[in-house]
Amino acid sequence: MSTNAAPLPEIHGFASKGFEAVRDAFIQNFTRRNELGGACCIYRHGEKVVDLWGGIRDKATGSFWEEDTMTLVYSATKGMAAMTLAVAHSRGWLDYEERVGAYWPEFAQQGKDKMTVRHLLAHQAGLHAFHAKVDRSVIADLDRLAQVIAQEKPAWPPGERQSYHVITLGFYEGELLRRVDPQHRTLGQFFQDEIATPLGLDFYIRLPESIPNDKLAPLDPADMMRTLRDMPLWGAVTTLYPRSHMFRAAVINPGTQVPHDPDTVYARNLEIPSGGGVGTARAIAHAYGVFANGGAELDLRPETLAALAAPAVPPRRGFFDECIKGELRFSLGFMKPSKNWPFGHEDAYGAPGAGGALGYADPQTGIGYAYVTNRMGGISGDPRDVALRAAMPGLAA
Repeated sequence: MSTNAAPLPEIHGFASKGFEAVRDAFIQNFTRRNELGGACCIYRHGEKVVDLWGGIRDKATGSFWEEDTMTLVYSATKGMAAMTLAVAHSRGWLDYEERVGAYWPEFAQQGKDKMTVRHLLAHQAGLHAFHAKVDRSVIADLDRLAQVIAQEKPAWPPGERQSYHVITLGFYEGELLRRVDPQHRTLGQFFQDEIATPLGLDFYIRLPESIPNDKLAPLDPADMMRTLRDMPLWGAVTTLYPRSHMFRAAVINPGTQVPHDPDTVYARNLEIPSGGGVGTARAIAHAYGVFANGGAELDLRPETLAALAAPAVPPRRGFFDECIKGELRFSLGFMKPSKNWPFGHEDAYGAPGAGGALGYADPQTGIGYAYVTNRMGGISGDPRDVALRAAMPGLAA
């Protein structure tokens, strides 16, 4: 080992036979890649084959990352939120090809009357930024939020272009789910009832007051210049321009900082389904592992799983993203593999989060994978996550 390597922190957990290289890569994240605290978990064919955690949970106190430590995963939440709609689809409550307005009549205004669920979930709705003010008080009042966002006018006709709906997508998904669920539950409650509880997951899209602060890993912010360097050049420029799609989608109204709370680490009893999920790598990997292996535990229909595994359908002007300023592929609420964001095989689907988190299902290999961290890294292709996936034996990562 290099004499310049950082001291080895406490590493816990296991890697099954054949996955020892993943443990080595996880250790090297701390000694060579500036990791603070984090966790990695892999399920294969329903069996947990990697479950690792270690490092520092809270930089301010020096407390250690424990087995049940949870952290904010930003947009990796999108995949967990999309699972709720997949469950609704499997139960026959939701048709991906149907118009959103068929389930939510008030939505069908301002040129949105022909917008399908598929358009919305593929970031092809042109609803990436709000015109009306949306702050915590609006987010906390779901009836008011539904009224406000239904009145939004899209930036272009549905299916015309792609623009990453950084925060807005989850609010539209949440109201859509409330409309189709016979019990009219919120997305966060539905997730707990129908996915987290049956599978025993430590993951919340609505973090309750009952979770103590010392179970949560606060985020160590990324260096802004490094973050901008990791983005496509034009994307970095537009992120700083107040009138750009990306600035309006990510920085303001309500912005990506809304899940944070100075007193409770992360906001409690507030649903932000596109970027406010808090949980463990184990929970994310377990959920994706179920989806990658037939979904029997959640009674998922083969038709639903086939739809998730199918290639993304491009908008009329192609996969170039008007927010990111690069090509990405999305389908039914998930990200799909692409040249700029490779993971798994072609039929894989998942969601990355700003700072380095990633979770995905790879049906071809039966893999459910997740990595989470509290030290914010880059926007895409974080070296820590890339190293972990590259270490998986004989698998396209």
